[in-house]
Order: sequence, then C-alpha cells, then structure tokens
Amino acid sequence: MARIKTDICIIGAGSGGLSVAAGAVQMGADVTLIEGHKMGGDCLNYGCVPSKALLAAGHRAHAVARGGFGTAGHDPVPDFAAAKDHVQATIDTIAPVDSQERFEGLGVRVIRAEARFISETEVQAGDTIITARRFVIATGSRPFIPPIPGLADTPHHTNETIFALRERPDHLIIIGGGPIGMEMAQAHRRLGCRVTVIEGARALGRDDPEAAAVVLDHLRAEGIEIVEGAEVTSVSGTDGAIRLETGDGRRVDGSHLLVAVGRQVNTDRLDLDRAHVAHDRRGVTVDSGLRSTNRRVYAVGDAAGGLQFTHVAGYHAGVIIRSMLFGLPARARTDHVPRTTYTDPELAQVGLTEAEARKIHGDRLFIARADFAHNDRAIANGQTTGFCKVMVVKGRPVGATIVGPQAGELIQIWALALANRLKMSAIAGMISPYPTLGEINKRAAGAYFSPRLFESPMVKRIVRLVQRLP
Repeated sequence: MARIKTDICIIGAGSGGLSVAAGAVQMGADVTLIEGHKMGGDCLNYGCVPSKALLAAGHRAHAVARGGFGTAGHDPVPDFAAAKDHVQATIDTIAPVDSQERFEGLGVRVIRAEARFISETEVQAGDTIITARRFVIATGSRPFIPPIPGLADTPHHTNETIFALRERPDHLIIIGGGPIGMEMAQAHRRLGCRVTVIEGARALGRDDPEAAAVVLDHLRAEGIEIVEGAEVTSVSGTDGAIRLETGDGRRVDGSHLLVAVGRQVNTDRLDLDRAHVAHDRRGVTVDSGLRSTNRRVYAVGDAAGGLQFTHVAGYHAGVIIRSMLFGLPARARTDHVPRTTYTDPELAQVGLTEAEARKIHGDRLFIARADFAHNDRAIANGQTTGFCKVMVVKGRPVGATIVGPQAGELIQIWALALANRLKMSAIAGMISPYPTLGEINKRAAGAYFSPRLFESPMVKRIVRLVQRLP
C-alpha cells in the first residue's frame, strides 16, 4: 500500500474540485485530486454542457422550420444523430480544459480511483492512502430514481444516459417538470419527437408563477403535452413500448422514458462516519464557511447540501481557498446566486421571487417592471414575449425575475447588484447601447424612479419654482 502526504486532498474532479485544485496548486499548495469516474464531472459529461448543446441543435432546427421575416420556413426532418454528434463534439472541445493531463501539467497529483475515509486524517483511493492537512469533498450528485412501482424493471433514461441515445424517440415521456425536464422536453420536441411531461405538482414550481406560465404556454404551443398535478403510480414496458399510469387514472404510452425528478448527493460511499463528518441525505453538514464537523474537511457544490448548480460549486471553491490557503475568514452566501432554465424563452432568477419578497418585506416592497414588448431590440428580433421585474426594498434590489430572450445573460447585472449591494440608482445611471435587449434592465430600474419623479407633487413644485428664476 502506497502512502502520500499532501496539503490538500480533493475528492471529485467536477467543477468545484477542479476549481479548488487549479487555484490551490498555482498558489503553491501541494494538491492531490482523486476522481473515480470521469474528469469534468456531471456538468461536462452529462449535465450543463451536453444539455445546452442539444438545446442549441433543437433551436437551429426550430428556426429553420419556422422561417419568418420574409423567408419561407420548411419542415425538415431533423437529423437526430447529427444533433448528438454536435453534443459529443461540444464535450470533446471542452474536455481538455478539465483533463487529467492539464491538471498534472499544473502540478496536481491525480489519482483515478474511488475514495473513502479510513480515519479523520486519511483517505484511501485504490492502493494508495493519502494523509492531508485539509480535505475537500466535491463529489457532486447523481440522478435520483424515485421508488415508483415497476420503474426499476422498465427501461428508462436519466441525464447520464439520454445524451448517448442516437435513435430519435418516437414519443418521449418525461417524469419531472423541473428545469431539466422542461429543457429536455423542448430540445427533443424541436428535434422531431412527440413529448409528454408528467409533473406531480406544478411544472417549474420553484419559479415565479407568472414567469413560469410564460414558458409553459410557449412549450405547449410547440406541441409539448405538460400534465401537472399527476403522481405517477406505476411504470411498465419494454424497449420502445413504455406505459405510465397516474393516480388520477391517466395512462400514457410512449417509446422512451426519461426520469428527471431531482438529484441525490454522492456521499454514500465515502465512509464519512469514520472521519467524524456529520451528514444526511442532503449532503455534508457544513457551517457558513463550508467546513464540516471535522475541521480538516470541507465540502463544496452539491456535496455541501445546498444549491445544486455548477456555478455555485465554482463560487464555493473561491470561498474555501480563502480559508484553507490564507487562513482568512470566509463565508458562503446564497442571496446573490442566479439560476436559469434554458428553454426558449429562458427563465432566470436571482435573489427573492415576488412571493418570497412579499412574505418577508410586506408593504415595503416595490415591484419595478419592464416588458420585452416595449424593448426596441426585442421588437426588431420578433422576440417580444416576456418581462423583467425587480423586487426593490428601500432603493435596493432584493431579487429579480426575467423571462424572455437571453434571460440568463440579462440576469447577470442583477446578480452583480445583489452581490455588491448596489442601489437601483446604479442601474438607472448605466448607459446601455441602443438597441439592445439589455436596455430592459435599465427600463426596469427607471420604472422604480418614475412614480417618484413624475407623480410627486413636491417634484412638480420644485420644478415650477426653478422655472420662475431668471
């Protein structure tokens, strides 16, 4: 059995683990990185990257079919296998950035094996025991498979297998109406599949209902069947012939099944109890600095039991590097973390939704709003569906919701505002190039000040007095 002593031992080579490894080794730490599966983790291989590539292929096919602006659309049969080639090419292009070779070139010691704790200060990976001053658990998560009767014995896909499917499904049934389910529904519909989504509660239920309705109406208009409030009670069938039944007596027959009902944190094989690391089904129990009950052990990303986004894992990496390498106080926040559902139209959120803000702030809340129907670039592009609304308390934004074209890009200015506690005046004072979609943010900020300027008797009196001056 080989033995290694290192400053920092990272378990998991996904977004969080790779960010910690790259930062720490370039700042002079001795770093050991352990990965039992694929470098790049879920995001590169099964999540963010392939899903957005498939959405891009679907968007291109949809644009050709729709036509417009004086061009006649035609209804091609999309090449499903070619779309999957694009997905794989996208992964292959990005993979070298996350590769073992790159990180070994940076000076990181990379071990490709499953890891588990054998004491408070030691981890075993294959035939190697690693002793470290600090450990980072960055093991991510995997698809949660619900205990639906018959599901275990019925062919089904998750995000870990759906992107390898090269034969176009005739009728894809999706269990789960969250962001993953809705993105995959639209991508497959635009690539020529019939799609039915079954959601036990409300589709896109975490998001602002008004904004979610804009997305769902658009998806239904494209021919996607979305069934809400329907609990799946049984699943059966074979390859190409799947049957799903719900508690209200509904029966859905399809060719393929995708399960997209949530994520399960990958901590069950780490033997965390042997390291005296407290944990539960949500992940590792951490304090505000992402440190566990074993002071040597940190957790980042999905493993930290909070928001499950790739960008959160990267953010966590910066928090713990400050603590581990420099001994400085560091605390993770969540109020400024944005999220986006990459359907068409996109739906993006940062901070509090309107309902959350009303519950917390009551009558102090002001809703500043601007619609894409009044944005000149959106009009020119023929993309006028959607809006931006900002939740404002005492002149500061506490949340923003955007649904519409490029919402994921547009939400970033509000993420900046929340991260730095900027006032609405900072956004209102920004000059946006004309015509751009980004003007909608400035218009929303202006909507906060408009009633204070144009409806204020005091302002009008001051203006009249000034006009009397010589």
